[in-house]
Amino acid sequence: MATQFAGIGATIALIMLSCSSPANGIVQTSTSDTTYPSVESKKPNTNYKPAFAGQTRITAVKTTTPFQVKILSEELKRPWGITNLPDGRFLITEKEGNMRIASQDGTLSEAITGFPEVNSAGQGGLLGVTVDPDFTNNRMIYWVFSERLPNGNLTAVAKGKLAPDERTIQNVKVIYRATPASNSAAHYGGRILFDKTGNIMISTGERSNLETRPQAQSLNSSLGKIIRITTEGKAAPGNPFIDQGKARPEIYSYGHRNVQGLAFNPVTGDLWESEFGPRGGDEINLIRPGKNYGWPIITYSVEYNGKTIGDGIQQKEGMEQPVYHRFSR
Repeated sequence: MATQFAGIGATIALIMLSCSSPANGIVQTSTSDTTYPSVESKKPNTNYKPAFAGQTRITAVKTTTPFQVKILSEELKRPWGITNLPDGRFLITEKEGNMRIASQDGTLSEAITGFPEVNSAGQGGLLGVTVDPDFTNNRMIYWVFSERLPNGNLTAVAKGKLAPDERTIQNVKVIYRATPASNSAAHYGGRILFDKTGNIMISTGERSNLETRPQAQSLNSSLGKIIRITTEGKAAPGNPFIDQGKARPEIYSYGHRNVQGLAFNPVTGDLWESEFGPRGGDEINLIRPGKNYGWPIITYSVEYNGKTIGDGIQQKEGMEQPVYHRFSR
């Protein structure tokens, strides 16, 4: 029996797949041959044409793999980020600034103390979290949070050591700040994970407002980017802009709106991301180093008020197409 943890709202859910796991630990799933309508049933926001077949409104499939969902706890308060500890427990962030440990039976620890203050207004708070690949020996944790500074708010990355009694975080250090700061309380990005080389991948947003939005295209800004740094907060070796003058060397990819999903394919090692559009235009992208993903110059979305974004174009030379996008919201 395989288990998977899912945080939904204020609920800890344990998903149990009722099937046999092969020796390699990979659960094999299957889908039926029946074709189902797309899960996007609302009218499209625009008449924009996809760049290729299957880029949007693809037909749905139905899994034939049986599973069960069991609610273990409903005590979490606005959970945002989650990662596994080596012993199978889960480390979870709560938006207002707490971090808690959950066991697989649903037992929650008291809030871990010692974290720097977060600005939890709007979309801010204590966001993504991950543990050092050598956590068993060094007990280091890395997290993303929205930090209030005199000149505005920004996405910050910090690290610290989880005390042996698991009640406090020690030797906290902010290792990276995504500048410039902004008075916006939106679009912080906030995901964080380690790559196979032991460096850290972080997502940032372009902070939402019309003044900061163009900085997603600027290589001298941390906004609207995927960032790759060392555990000390420096640009990671091998980054695509590391020796290119005015470009920030920590940038891995750019032209993003608000990336809140990051994952490596465990087989190929490819980096995938999901990011929010405004009305329509949510995207799934395959991330390649140094590539420009287009926001806000190309997009399949429109403003929340229905107005066209920029010149209303969806394709441009030198800008990447999403692997998949939504047309409605």
